[in-house]
Amino acid sequence: MIRYFLVALFLSLGSVMHAEILKMAVTTSFENSGLADVLLPEIQADLGIEVQLLVVGTGQALRLGEAGDVDAILVHSRGSEEAFVSDGFGTHRREIMYNDFVLVGPQSDAAEISEVTSAITAVQKIEQAKVTYVSRGDNSGTHKAEMKIWHLANFDPEAFGVWYNAVGAGMGAALNTASGMNAYILSDRASWLNFKNKGDLALLYSGDPALFNQYAFLPVNPAIHPTARYGLAMRLEGWLTSEKAAKLINGYMINGEKLFVFNAQD
Repeated sequence: MIRYFLVALFLSLGSVMHAEILKMAVTTSFENSGLADVLLPEIQADLGIEVQLLVVGTGQALRLGEAGDVDAILVHSRGSEEAFVSDGFGTHRREIMYNDFVLVGPQSDAAEISEVTSAITAVQKIEQAKVTYVSRGDNSGTHKAEMKIWHLANFDPEAFGVWYNAVGAGMGAALNTASGMNAYILSDRASWLNFKNKGDLALLYSGDPALFNQYAFLPVNPAIHPTARYGLAMRLEGWLTSEKAAKLINGYMINGEKLFVFNAQD
């Protein structure tokens, strides 16, 4: 029995020791969702690839790709992603999954956004009420989505008063700040559902198509950065778009609620 255990342990350690390493920059919202804890062990078991995550906002993730500091990127800001590929830093953009952004705030809802019919109306009511609001303010995909909604509502957040708080932080830290201040905030649904310190906050508004949140995978271009492990990135992309990945992504739930929808196309 002991001999069989030692053999199994040796084989297990050998597979870990020989795992190839791929560095991937991902958004804080992806990390905060908890999905990485489900996917990464399966990736290593199936492909022998140890995916090392650099968890940053979308803007910083793209800059890491531009500098050749990572092999691939998983982010959620389509315009910035397409520019990354157009500028030659990425070979292509492959959509993997989506969820949506939601507006969270105090259950008392002084701005009365829970019954509105659009995200634009929601932020207009927040601005009119001058209620405490927390923005990530970090050039992330979530921050870019928030800025788009404010601009569609004809507002410039830089002109807002003290009620608007740009914290320059990741999704988890921003949600913690909002909880502490009992403030409104835009979050991706997955991070909100996995957030443990909700306090008096509740999901008040969702469902506008403008809050759609697509995640995409971008391999770094080896023609610009020869050290990029493009072969590993393509193997990872094949796995992320596989039937197994679809089942894991679609099956990932918190309290019976689905966090992501797989939508990779062949």
